[in-house]
Amino acid sequence: MLCVRVWRSLSPVCRGVHLSAWKLTQSHTAAAARLDLSGIYPPIATPFTAKEEVDYQKLESNLQKYAKIPFKGLVVQGSNGEYPYLTEEERVEVVKTVRRSLPTDKLLMAGSGCESTRATVQLTEKMAAAGADVALVVTPCFYKGKMDGRALIQHFAKVADCSPVPVVLYSVPANTGLELPLDAVVQLSQHPNILGLKDSGGDISRIGLIVHKTKRQDFQVLAGSAGFLMAAYCVGAVGGVCALANVLGQELCELEHLCVSGRWDEARVLQQRLIEPNAAVTRKLGVPALKQAMEWFGFHGGACRSPLQPLTEAEAQQLRRDFSADGWL
Repeated sequence: MLCVRVWRSLSPVCRGVHLSAWKLTQSHTAAAARLDLSGIYPPIATPFTAKEEVDYQKLESNLQKYAKIPFKGLVVQGSNGEYPYLTEEERVEVVKTVRRSLPTDKLLMAGSGCESTRATVQLTEKMAAAGADVALVVTPCFYKGKMDGRALIQHFAKVADCSPVPVVLYSVPANTGLELPLDAVVQLSQHPNILGLKDSGGDISRIGLIVHKTKRQDFQVLAGSAGFLMAAYCVGAVGGVCALANVLGQELCELEHLCVSGRWDEARVLQQRLIEPNAAVTRKLGVPALKQAMEWFGFHGGACRSPLQPLTEAEAQQLRRDFSADGWL
């Protein structure tokens, strides 16, 4: 992949050190140009013990099972990893654990987003040192009324200026209440160290428009959910970061293969069967349902860290129906 992007909007200043714009562009362009994001990534769950400590043994067991599935890589500390409930030390240690187990030919994308730009820069550097190949940076949202395009462009550009690894933008309006504006995405796509976008909003026309408006920038878009993966491929996405891949990873990789091969009739049949179980473990019942489904399919999901609560009996029964109706259970 040839990367020819040049970023001129902001002076690259990291920790008070003024860098040469030419050197920054060259080094970041070289780093970004080496990475092809295309493929399927599970945003892995974080197992906990009965005392709500991170269970690294069960995490490693899950990693061994995921190694048998043809994922492009793993996303660590995404929304399904319960990253807001982990300390910074835990977040970094989980990345280190995954890096030790992950084959070198698999990409490790680590969530490093924090509410402040300063904290995000610092955590991104720590994630890179822990072995992350890419930093996944979520939209800051606590003061969402002030997070307009100007603020978000400045935030992501500063993080990308300072990051030792390429950055992928992460827009997840269901959790943040804030969608990364289209114009901001287009402008940020010109940054030599911003590689792409994970879009979890599900607006296919928006995804297609982003692909269209950034096609000269080698900018890669990943679908943020299995429910619209085929549609995203149709408008130019290169892959997906899908919660359901924690459970039905082989099937999501098969859907990717069908789409890339142009076998759209077969892809449509499989996509339709994935919509209900995907909705169950995302917008309907969330992370507790994902972890319960992982248990049914031979992975370690377990309990969430409070204040997230386990499923009620009625919710568990609904989850089983959503998987059974499409022949998965």
